[in-house]
Amino acid sequence: MIPRDAAAADAWEQAVRRAPNLVRHLRLVRSKDAGPFVLTVDLFAHDAEGLARLRDAGVLVPGLWAELYAVEVDDVEVHVVESVYAVKVSFPRPVASGDLHDRDITGGQQYASVVEALARSPLGDR
Repeated sequence: MIPRDAAAADAWEQAVRRAPNLVRHLRLVRSKDAGPFVLTVDLFAHDAEGLARLRDAGVLVPGLWAELYAVEVDDVEVHVVESVYAVKVSFPRPVASGDLHDRDITGGQQYASVVEALARSPLGDR
């Protein structure tokens, strides 16, 4: 996100300061394509307690993802994999991978919005 005004810049600075606290709860946040038409974001917690904190922070709610990525709520799939303390979220790409207007062909940089949202959530607290 590029801050457009002073308020947005201040909010961005706060998120940047809080982001390092996320490592207490998460060991990995990544995004990738799941074919040419779908993006997937994976969140890996350290343990069952970390996964519970993700739930408590509202991260598993499809509406959050729909808002972050400007997709329909019904198009968001949230899968929790308890055995590895992970969450996989999939949703349609705004443009097909490799399309002339695609700015991230592998989807590997799409996690930034999630990190910002997580940093603003209770997970970003010390």
